[in-house]
Amino acid sequence: MSRWRVAGPMLIAATLAGCAGGASLSDSTPAPAELAMPGRWMLAAPNAPACGLSFTARPGATEGMVSPEGGCPERFFTSRRWSLRQTALTISDDNNNELAQFSYAGDRFEGKSSFGTALTLAR
Repeated sequence: MSRWRVAGPMLIAATLAGCAGGASLSDSTPAPAELAMPGRWMLAAPNAPACGLSFTARPGATEGMVSPEGGCPERFFTSRRWSLRQTALTISDDNNNELAQFSYAGDRFEGKSSFGTALTLAR
């Protein structure tokens, strides 16, 4: 009987370890399609008012259009395109010049503008 008390938990642990071939439970980074970029996001920069950016695209798309609201910092008033590769978001102008690069950080994106300004993008 005592052999089963030791072997039972070891068997369960070995079985569960075999299931760990996929994503780990601590890996909370969603797939790009799960990020659901379309909608209104708020862009924030130090010493500047936040501004709204409306992201549009078909469902599940990894790129689309951006429409800035008024009062955006730096050259973000020229924002026209967005592109998401894995969890890296790029915002570009109508000439395809990169305005900012972001990384997904839980419930928001954090990054830098092409001028080096720290930025956050959140719902």
